[in-house]
Amino acid sequence: MTTALQTPAATRGRHVAAAAAVALAAAALAWAPEAGGEAARLGVVLVLQAALVAAWVLAVAPAGARGAAALALAAAVAADLLAASADPTGGPGPGVLLVVAGPALVVAVVHQMLRRPPRADVVGSLGTVALLVAAVCALALLLLPEVAGDAASPAASPLLVAGAALAAGHLADALLPRPAVADGVPRGGLGVLAALAAAVAVALAETGTAETVDVLAGLTTGLVVGLVAALAGMTSSFALADTAASGRRVPAAAAAGVEALLPLAVCAPALLALAVV
Repeated sequence: MTTALQTPAATRGRHVAAAAAVALAAAALAWAPEAGGEAARLGVVLVLQAALVAAWVLAVAPAGARGAAALALAAAVAADLLAASADPTGGPGPGVLLVVAGPALVVAVVHQMLRRPPRADVVGSLGTVALLVAAVCALALLLLPEVAGDAASPAASPLLVAGAALAAGHLADALLPRPAVADGVPRGGLGVLAALAAAVAVALAETGTAETVDVLAGLTTGLVVGLVAALAGMTSSFALADTAASGRRVPAAAAAGVEALLPLAVCAPALLALAVV
C-alpha cells in the first residue's frame, strides 16, 4: 500500500520541514541564554520535549498512547529539573538522570498492567514508551552548557554542529535520496555525505580564530558528530517507514517532528561524551 507519507512530494516536504525544524531548534537552544538567561533555554527544551512526545505518539500511535504520553511528559519535567539544578562545580553528574529513567520504566510496566483487556501489542507499546522516555531524558542534557554551548559564546555551541549535520542530511535527501539505504526508507548515501561535510565545516569554523584553525579538533568533532547525526536520522526514518508499511496514515507534521527531534535527542549524549573526553 502506498501512503501519503511515501509519495515523492510528501517525502520531500517532510525532509524540508524537518531540516527547518532542527535548524531552528539548535539555534534557539544556542542563543536562548543570551536572550533570556538559562530559564529561556529551559523553556525551549520543555517545548521540544512536548513536541517530540506529541509527534511520536501521533506518528506511531502505540497501544495505550495517552498513558505513554503522560508518562513521557512527567519524565521530561523531572529530568529537566534535575539537569537545571545540577551544580557545575561538583555533585552528581548527568548520570543522575537515571533517577528518572529507571523508575519511569517501572511505571511503564505498571501502565501496561493497567490497560484494559485485551491488551494488544504489549511489547511494542512498552518499547515505544521506553524509547520516548530515553529520548526526552536525553533532550534534558541540552540544558548543560557543555552540550548546548556557553551563553557567553553561542556561536561556538557544539549543538550547532549536530544541527547543521541533521539539516544538511535532510536537504540532501529531499533532493536526491540515492543510493537508498534500504527499500521504503527515503534516506540515501548522499545525505550521509552531506551531514558529514556540514558537521566538519561548522566544527572547523567554531575551532578557528582570525589567525588559525584547529584542523584536527574540527575534523574529529565534525566526523564523529556528523556520523552520529546521519545514523540517528536514519533511525527515525526507519521507524516511520515501518509505521507507513503497516498501512496506517502518518500525519505529515508528526513525521517531520519525529525526524527533526528524535535524532537531536540521540545526538545529545554524543555531544556530552565529546565534551568530557
